[in-house]
Amino acid sequence: MNALNSLHDKVFEAVEHRLAPVLMPSLARLIFAGTLLVYFWNSGLTKLGDGVAGIVQPGFNAYAQVLPRIAESVSYDASQIGFGWKLVVLAGTWAEFILPALLILGLFTRLAALGMIGFVVVQSYVDIVGHNADASTIGSWFDATSDSLILDQRAFWVFLLLFLVVRGAGPLSLDAVLRGRAAPQTSAA
Repeated sequence: MNALNSLHDKVFEAVEHRLAPVLMPSLARLIFAGTLLVYFWNSGLTKLGDGVAGIVQPGFNAYAQVLPRIAESVSYDASQIGFGWKLVVLAGTWAEFILPALLILGLFTRLAALGMIGFVVVQSYVDIVGHNADASTIGSWFDATSDSLILDQRAFWVFLLLFLVVRGAGPLSLDAVLRGRAAPQTSAA
């Protein structure tokens, strides 16, 4: 039994120390790309206004999605929404493009993942309070179902992002490239 325990420890120590530091952050970013990148970019696209200026002038959908109660209170006339709220909508729209791109590139990964966690929390709040999500959409933990859109699915999103906050992007990233260039060069003479 001791030999089996020893073999187990050697195998999984090697996995943990050699394979996991490369595999896990890279796999986390790949899973984000495969499951959430297009979701966020498509959501961001629905918020853009017309033409090239749409990147700085969000469209009607942006206000209806991000500020549903405020948009409704002004009969969906964005010109009646205050400048501060317009900045919130613009920042949210840009975040849906910029933060996922940073995660995929592995650039400023920890900050981008932290920003995405904040985004998901705000998104969930807006879905619950602003869009009046029903109980089945909100869901419940420790129940017999695991398919609610908010508490169940977004918990996995946040866990994935939290992993990147804690571990970073790993060696296959622009963060690693920048760290390599920033490190002092020493030569063994």
